[in-house]
Amino acid sequence: MQDNRQQITLVSPEATSALARRLAPLLEAGDCLLLEGPIGAGKSHFARALITARLAAQGRSEDVPSPTFTLVQTYDDGISEIWHADLYRLNGPADIDELGLWEAFDSAICLVEWPDRLGTHAPPKALTLSLTATGKAGERHAIFTFSADAWQERLSAIGAPDDG
Repeated sequence: MQDNRQQITLVSPEATSALARRLAPLLEAGDCLLLEGPIGAGKSHFARALITARLAAQGRSEDVPSPTFTLVQTYDDGISEIWHADLYRLNGPADIDELGLWEAFDSAICLVEWPDRLGTHAPPKALTLSLTATGKAGERHAIFTFSADAWQERLSAIGAPDDG
């Protein structure tokens, strides 16, 4: 396997949400999306939009708060369980044992903010999304990185970015 990259420039928060909505139906149980970037890069915004889209596709609606203080929020979209984890407040992999995240990697769709806290324990077939500001108001670069070949085909299905 080789590392692959795909970069998209997102011109606004609405474009970030639109990307999340396009990716949402392509995820399935056992998929892990690692969300990287500095504070304020849009990781939680992206995760909330993706979760909201998956719930809405099944006629469901829930409040989708950031798991900054709860560490993990779980959702059931009727097809798969979704785990949204924010590991910012953790020191490393030893702190993750009690969250049940290791088991969720096999059975749920997992969205993990601050995946560096996983150390070397990140799922090898995970899709990584790095978000960084460009310097223009609301604009950011989104860089998908993956080593599992299956992501190439799925990412080609999300199409070109738009504003919402």
